Amino acid sequence: MKVIVAEKPSVAKNIADALGIKIREDGYFKNNKYFVTWSYGHLLTLWDSKDYNEIMARWNMQNFPFVPNEYKYKVNQGRGSLKYALPRQLNCIKNLVELDEVDEVISAFDYDREGQIIGDIIFQYLKVRKPISRLLLNEWTEAEVLNGLKSLVSNNELRPLRDSGLCRQHADWLIGINLTSVATLRYRHGKEMFNIGRVLLPTLKLIYDREQEIANFKSATYFKLQGLFAVADKSYLGVYNLPNNPYAPKFDDETNNKADNKDNQDKTGSSKNEKFCDKAFLDNLANEIKGKKAVIIDKTTNLKNEYPPPLYNLTGLQGDISSKHKHLTADKVLKLAQSLYEKKNITYPRTASTVLDESLKDKVSSVLNVVKKGREYESEIVFHDNKRVFNSAKVESHSAIIPTYQRVKDITADEEIVYNAIVNRFIMQFMPIAVYEETVITTEVEDVAGYFLTRGRIQKTIGFKKVEMVATKDVILPPLDLYEISKVDKAEVKKHETKPPKYYNEKTLLRAMETCGKQYKEDEDILEGFSIGTPATRADTIKKLGDVNYIIKDRKNLKCSAKGKFIIESLPVSELMDLEYTGRLEKTLADMEKGLVSKSEFMKHIEEFVYSAVAEIKIQTISAAFIHQQLNAADTAKTAKTAADVGKEVLGHCPLCNGDVVEGKLGYGCLGYKAGCKFVLWKHDETFKKFNKKLTKTAVKALLKNGSVLVKGFITPSKTKFDAIISFEYDGQNANWKFIRP
Repeated sequence: MKVIVAEKPSVAKNIADALGIKIREDGYFKNNKYFVTWSYGHLLTLWDSKDYNEIMARWNMQNFPFVPNEYKYKVNQGRGSLKYALPRQLNCIKNLVELDEVDEVISAFDYDREGQIIGDIIFQYLKVRKPISRLLLNEWTEAEVLNGLKSLVSNNELRPLRDSGLCRQHADWLIGINLTSVATLRYRHGKEMFNIGRVLLPTLKLIYDREQEIANFKSATYFKLQGLFAVADKSYLGVYNLPNNPYAPKFDDETNNKADNKDNQDKTGSSKNEKFCDKAFLDNLANEIKGKKAVIIDKTTNLKNEYPPPLYNLTGLQGDISSKHKHLTADKVLKLAQSLYEKKNITYPRTASTVLDESLKDKVSSVLNVVKKGREYESEIVFHDNKRVFNSAKVESHSAIIPTYQRVKDITADEEIVYNAIVNRFIMQFMPIAVYEETVITTEVEDVAGYFLTRGRIQKTIGFKKVEMVATKDVILPPLDLYEISKVDKAEVKKHETKPPKYYNEKTLLRAMETCGKQYKEDEDILEGFSIGTPATRADTIKKLGDVNYIIKDRKNLKCSAKGKFIIESLPVSELMDLEYTGRLEKTLADMEKGLVSKSEFMKHIEEFVYSAVAEIKIQTISAAFIHQQLNAADTAKTAKTAADVGKEVLGHCPLCNGDVVEGKLGYGCLGYKAGCKFVLWKHDETFKKFNKKLTKTAVKALLKNGSVLVKGFITPSKTKFDAIISFEYDGQNANWKFIRP
């Protein structure tokens, strides 16, 4: 007999279904060959510092830094009914593994460093001595499960992945426990806690630096000359260019140059030729050329290809969905994608890759034949081998996210949004490329140095744009011939100003975290592993920044709160604000997964860093008056009222915009409604009414804090009573409730 241990109950059910197992016992499935049981994610958690030494129960500066000799684990406390379910499930795994007839344990946790350590920590805690194999899958469809069970690998082969996961966990624990404690003690301000984290602080620094760029930005003015050329019964516009332009603006600072080049440079790179700081020169030229004869001296027409955007990785998926659907934050997109993965509808979502491994070509062809059925342009969707899609050299651990052959059923409205985006992006790769015709016309005016440029663009083939009905940007020119004569009918000087960079939103911040703040072109390779966090953790980091009041969401813009600015400007530990340092740490963890870096070497560095950082904070002198002044500064980014403004109790933070949720006459709503937030949970929700229940304030508090709550005493229409753990997903207008009977 073999014991398969999955990461979650839903995954265990998928495995049991694939194996045709019908018998379910308390905590596991079974047949004559397998026991299939499960964890609830992290069944075990690291000891608190007070578990090692009771003196650490009260924070005292002299007790830090605290570095344990070894890292120990205890059963996760859980909340609600999970408080009892977690230890019970751990005991179930223990009992199954220790059965005499069991000769092998199969770890079926997610194939990433977090999934690896969830399983390994359980097996180590239970002192499992039997052989442990690893089931490595990218999706949970029946065919993949059965194939995976035929090609198990020894869990020992995944030791580098385990080492990387443990180093990440232990490093974050050390930095969090020590620096959060001493920073909170040093900057004591009422009950305010100052969370310090290896990923949290550099992400906040990105937002802070962008705000500083915007605040320090000095707008610069420049001018362009636009001519209207008339010929017979037609006309066209052109922009004046002067080669080696002596009047080209010289912007004072790098920020202006970056913003100007990004926003205003034309496709030929001739922005300096068409921009002028001397308005008088252009005014004189405009007066001089009016009514003059002009001639078209060059006309070039080229067909240009447009390729579809690449397959989604998690960052791209989160960015696109959160920017198009206001109620879907990046962390919610991850939860929705994870749910689709567990329902066997998509492949592993926590990936950094935008291409597929070359071994997947046959599988992709089969999936394509399933998902293209019924589309009006089905005949145009044709599988083909393409390096833009299949490139093993660019796959980082997991391939890009694609659909599976599993037909979609029983998914929520929000899951459908995410699923359709993944399917559409997948289908685009096998549609014809889009083609447009670009025409560039060069016009000279008699006796005038320089020339006028005119551009036209016509979409010739829509191609992949049919999938999402992407609007084309045609600029249609009248029929014009080479050497055609016209006259300058009108000349006008246009004023322009350089624009500051934009505030980060979730989409742009995720991209910045992915590249550690570096700017990359769309098709440029990103240095593998050099990032802030991982695809799986970035959205949660952004959410936590809001939860600890380091940032404020102003519509889609992310801005520092007074508290966030204070910690960036006051914390003396420069390494945590150094994106290069953070990127090198994450790169080291990525290299450890490949066996290139030792666990002891990494942890030695982290311990030395913690000792140094704690010492820096301890010797820092900062006045209580200054702290009070900075932390009570107005947060100008806030657009919504707070509970204090309306004199009501805060029940929790809104899952859509992080505003205060308070009790109203009919429901529990977000005070961010004036800023456009529509979150509300109705007291007499239809689902609750069906079970003869009313949504209480106590339940709402627990839901907003923990994501779920045990509610007792539901009554079915047939008068049957039951208890259930409830959670919800919000689709922008309503809560979609989920019930799990404990």
